[in-house]
Amino acid sequence: MGRSVYLDYSATTPTDARVVEAMMPYFTTFFGNASSAHRYGRKAEQAVEDARATIARLLHCKHEEVVFTSCGSESNNLALRGAGVARKQREGRGHLVTTPIEHSAVGKTVDVLCDTMGFTKSLVSVSRDGRVDSEAFVETLREDTAVASVIYANNEVGTVQPIAQLAAVARQKGVLFHTDAVQAAGQLSLDVRELGVDMMSLSAHKFYGPKGVGALYVREGVPLVPSQSGGSHEGGRRAGTLNTPLIVGMAKALQLAYEEREQRLAHYLHLRNMLKEGILSRVSDVEVTGHPEQRLPSHISFIFGGIDGNQLLMHLDIRGVAASSASACKTGNPEPSGVLLALGYSREQALGSLRLSVGQDTTEDDVIFAIDAIVDAVTALRKLKASLGR
Repeated sequence: MGRSVYLDYSATTPTDARVVEAMMPYFTTFFGNASSAHRYGRKAEQAVEDARATIARLLHCKHEEVVFTSCGSESNNLALRGAGVARKQREGRGHLVTTPIEHSAVGKTVDVLCDTMGFTKSLVSVSRDGRVDSEAFVETLREDTAVASVIYANNEVGTVQPIAQLAAVARQKGVLFHTDAVQAAGQLSLDVRELGVDMMSLSAHKFYGPKGVGALYVREGVPLVPSQSGGSHEGGRRAGTLNTPLIVGMAKALQLAYEEREQRLAHYLHLRNMLKEGILSRVSDVEVTGHPEQRLPSHISFIFGGIDGNQLLMHLDIRGVAASSASACKTGNPEPSGVLLALGYSREQALGSLRLSVGQDTTEDDVIFAIDAIVDAVTALRKLKASLGR
């Protein structure tokens, strides 16, 4: 099949071998249900609580403020539905504030709450580079605002938001503040004392943990109606048998990410800058999207003039490079990225996006190979377009 280079670490990461090793005993030897009273259950429960303590230490929060979920999307749902419904029922607050550049797990959840439960919403404007307008955020908060949700680091353009500043304003207004930190985890600070957030969503597979497990930080005292009912798991906030192996794996992966954070980030920045400089110097009519400095260390994104993002992905895949496009879909009828449209790009521009994200295993040779493949693919697509007179 020839050489293959993976540059889609923002989509998912491989599970670290050390994480797999930590999980294995809880699939077989220590397989008990963490809710069972016998020794098998107690062993599993201890593993879960040890994992909870590890994550709490890294977040600088109390261990009971960590709620395990199945993924980042569920964490976002639990935060918005749980806190939103609780405040609407108790205080009559039925207004939600968010941005037009959120992950769909936030954006669509807000829409569902508005469509089915009588909530209203306001979207805070963002700049061309994807930063939330702080003054507009303040003006959007109302007396009846229940929850404000702003993504920590955008998954499409990599822009990092001033979360601590926004959370402080929300607190002054009596508004609960949630952030989707799925992309940020493993790269940016998760210290909830510094960030000042009331709720924060995480997903293990973004930082070399297993798929199928996430967590939601919920500050003590925040009212939360469970989004799924059943047993009294997770302090009554999230029903369902705990996935002990994956929870153990999540804690191990997060621990490794922050123990090795300095060296990982230096590696990411070096390779990301190689990609950026290599593409900008060799391809015409290309623009970097997102903030030039306040962005994820591992992430770089572009818009290529006159290029269809789906076609570019296919050409790159043929050449052995795995990447992603904000407009990509598997149905053959892509829609432009709502994030890029919110940043002020035209529909045609938004359809020409490319996201590249490096990881621990990415090498300089991989980056050089990828740059050559991108140059070749863009050149071929532009020649084809010119020959067809488009």
